[in-house]
Amino acid sequence: MTTSTTPLSYKDAGVDIDAGDALVERIKPLAKKTMREGVLAGIGGFGALFEVPKRYKEPVLVSGTDGVGTKLKLAFEWNMHDTVGIDLVGMSVNDVLVQGAEPLFFLDYFACGKLDVDTAAAVVGGIARGCELSGCALIGGETAEMPGMYPAGEYDLAGFCVGAVEKSKILTGQSVKPGDVVLGLASHGVHSNGFSLVRKCIDRAGADLPATLDGLAFREAIMKPTRLYVKNVLAALAQHPIKALAHITGGGLLENIPRVLPEGTAAHLEKGSWPQTELFAWLQKTAGIDDVEMNRTFNNGIGMVVVIAADEATSCAATLRELGETVFKIGAIAERGAGAAVVVA
Repeated sequence: MTTSTTPLSYKDAGVDIDAGDALVERIKPLAKKTMREGVLAGIGGFGALFEVPKRYKEPVLVSGTDGVGTKLKLAFEWNMHDTVGIDLVGMSVNDVLVQGAEPLFFLDYFACGKLDVDTAAAVVGGIARGCELSGCALIGGETAEMPGMYPAGEYDLAGFCVGAVEKSKILTGQSVKPGDVVLGLASHGVHSNGFSLVRKCIDRAGADLPATLDGLAFREAIMKPTRLYVKNVLAALAQHPIKALAHITGGGLLENIPRVLPEGTAAHLEKGSWPQTELFAWLQKTAGIDDVEMNRTFNNGIGMVVVIAADEATSCAATLRELGETVFKIGAIAERGAGAAVVVA
């Protein structure tokens, strides 16, 4: 029996400092792979130091933060932890990219009730991989072990990215005008939005789940991580006068495209101009929802939208395809009038 005079350690209270130290040692080589110009001091200090590369003449910093949402519930249930870190990075770096910015560095926050070093290392390994694929340095973060705050085996994730863009090259969308073309870059699947509905669909289907979707085992198709558009889109931006970009996340095509359009304009998208994958067809059928709800809840197959002048569209699409993107011409910009900001017909 514990008495008031029995010594209590932090470990007795549920916090294992040794496990935290072990995780840091596992993380260091992963973070090292993401190092790039500008990093002055990374993991291990109280604050990470980064110098904006001198090639920028008038750098403007662009920041973004996000989480992974309820996709984590499936990661816990299915013990699939190695790609949710890519989702975490993707949600922020793709947002920063929309302003035309190059992601510079990333910080993560991992919180749990009891630290499992193997699980945490798998998650952070995904974060490091996402940063590496985006040319973004993982220079810091926080691992919080908080007994009683989270159920056993569960954790939460948040991330923060800072990028830079030349002041003269910030994408505002203000030059978008009727007649411009809307290109859609294919997604990798659901990415990291709409998972509350995805989970409801899985529950509704019960044991009657498809074995495969789009050539992948069902769980792999559902958990496929967010596509990282950064390197390919930045390369296209260097060659073509792209007017606007829209990252298709929560709110889908219908609510994200209007965020980068000037007042008085609308995006008219052509229904069927991009294919519906088996994954999204299964979700739509299982949920029993119409096309409008699909395009408002999910990316529905288009993870990034590019708006460009009509005479540049073919060349830009060709560049993006050469870089590895799957590109569709999905519509055009028109006068809005009294209609909706996005029309799919």
